[in-house]
Amino acid sequence: MAATAQSATRSKNASRGRQSPRTIFRNAFIVTFVILLAMYPLLDQTFGWGKMGAFPAILIYTLLALGLNIVVGFAGLLDLGYVAFFAIGGYTAAFLTSPVSPLADFIQVNFYVAMVLAFLVAAGFGIILGAPTLRLRGDYLAIVTLAFGEIVPRMFLNLDQFTRGSKGMIAIGRPLVPAVVAGQVVPKELYNSDQTAWYYLIFVVGAVSVFAIHRLANSRIGRAWMAMREDELAASSMGIDLIQTKLLAFALGASFSGFAGALWASMLQVIDPFQFDFSTSIIVLAMIILGGIGNIWGVILGGVILGFYDRILTADATNWLHQLGTSLNLPVVSNLLMSVDLSQYKYGIFGLALVVLMLTRPEGIFPNRQRAVELHGQTPEEIDQLGEEALGERTVGGVRA
Repeated sequence: MAATAQSATRSKNASRGRQSPRTIFRNAFIVTFVILLAMYPLLDQTFGWGKMGAFPAILIYTLLALGLNIVVGFAGLLDLGYVAFFAIGGYTAAFLTSPVSPLADFIQVNFYVAMVLAFLVAAGFGIILGAPTLRLRGDYLAIVTLAFGEIVPRMFLNLDQFTRGSKGMIAIGRPLVPAVVAGQVVPKELYNSDQTAWYYLIFVVGAVSVFAIHRLANSRIGRAWMAMREDELAASSMGIDLIQTKLLAFALGASFSGFAGALWASMLQVIDPFQFDFSTSIIVLAMIILGGIGNIWGVILGGVILGFYDRILTADATNWLHQLGTSLNLPVVSNLLMSVDLSQYKYGIFGLALVVLMLTRPEGIFPNRQRAVELHGQTPEEIDQLGEEALGERTVGGVRA
């Protein structure tokens, strides 16, 4: 009996050691994608692409998508007001570092301290939002979070005696990074023109965030989120505290948005309520859907693709059409091409692309495997063939836990 169990264990370990071609391809793609992101400033400078100005903002929005993925992808809670935490993080950094802040006479802190405090303040507001919505699910939760996302920017707009209203808060604290001056390493403030330095600062913050989120997803609380996402009643019956689990999801999801808000405010050196409209929440949610709900690497891919489309591709494609129109000798076609401005239709084009994607590949480009199984409705036999790794299951003594 013992020999049979040991043989089964060795067979299972051997099967785990053999990776399928699909797994090898996914891992190779992830490694290549991360290397390209890390080397992008060098590639941009070498080939003269001139797109560095757009990429820090793209990375910040990708960081937002990673935080929202905790709430939507892991815990299954539809949050349509995520931009509120983005605004809270940005205004927290402004209040703590700007000379025009009402707190300037009492407190002025280093940018990195402000970023950590923005993380904590956003997490606190995540709990404040989560507490009254514990009994809500689905459309009702979406409506409440949508209302929260609309209330917060309006609050910053109306409290102009503290936030300067539509004028915005300026001169927000800049991060210090090491720089070599006259052969010595000295701290240097980052300015808007330091695009490569901003890129790598946001890249490092994003890498730390990915590591933390990955650890969360594979921890006890991560498995509790996923159980709650599948069936709250069954999760509660298994001993999962739904109140604590939901609050943690809202708090941790909001906290990463606080990180992003502090970086955003410091990079732009101005923050006003009009930067945080409802479309931001939709764009970030679309990044998750496009890349693959619940998959960290899919969310990063979706964030970069959508950010590239929004901030680079539409403008470049418009220029290409204008150049094509100039080179043609057909007056009617040339005039038509010269009048096209794709930036006016970019959301319509993207909306159409999302409809096509949902019809053909509803799990996203780079989906979480378990979510892909659920959306395609495989039989139990097909699910078993995907193995424990595909389902994120754990075994204890050969028994699924």
